[in-house]
Amino acid sequence: MIHPATELRYISPTIGFGVYATAFIPRGTIVYVQDALEIVLPADHPLLTAEIYQPILHKYSTVEKDGSRLLSWDIARYVNHSCQSNSLSTGYGFEVAVRDIQPGEEITDDYGLFNLPYDMPCACGHPDCRNSIRPSDFELLIDRWDNQLHAALAQLIPLEQPLWRYLDETTQTAVYTDLATGKFRSVQALRHG
Repeated sequence: MIHPATELRYISPTIGFGVYATAFIPRGTIVYVQDALEIVLPADHPLLTAEIYQPILHKYSTVEKDGSRLLSWDIARYVNHSCQSNSLSTGYGFEVAVRDIQPGEEITDDYGLFNLPYDMPCACGHPDCRNSIRPSDFELLIDRWDNQLHAALAQLIPLEQPLWRYLDETTQTAVYTDLATGKFRSVQALRHG
């Protein structure tokens, strides 16, 4: 489930749609939660090999740590990649803003976290664009991502968190415990295989 202060906007024929903030979203705000309505297809699900669904799954789903595919039920599936994204996936089943997101700014994530089994061309337009998102990005960028996430998660508690209630009790307890000890879960928890 995507943050409620967002909307879907058409960007271009090449990119398609994107998700934009409709209000200020401060660093440390949960912008996406993998909630109970998300569609999770186990790694052996027949739809994953059905040719007719391949374009949809390729474009709108992510590969989870266990090899399953996650397909968001709401506009979260339209969050685009940026090599300098303003949100990142955590090892807790949610994504958090790693810097302040201004009203009208596109919410982006780094697809390098999503267990891509192949290289994907990138045209995010950022001056530091990697030009291609690769499976090897995970190992190359994990320290940077962890540093960004640790700084953002340290801001989590005092902020209004409209998506917090969609996290299960076990996850909420783990986040509180990790915040209290300063030992945050690494994005390595997202890694497939």
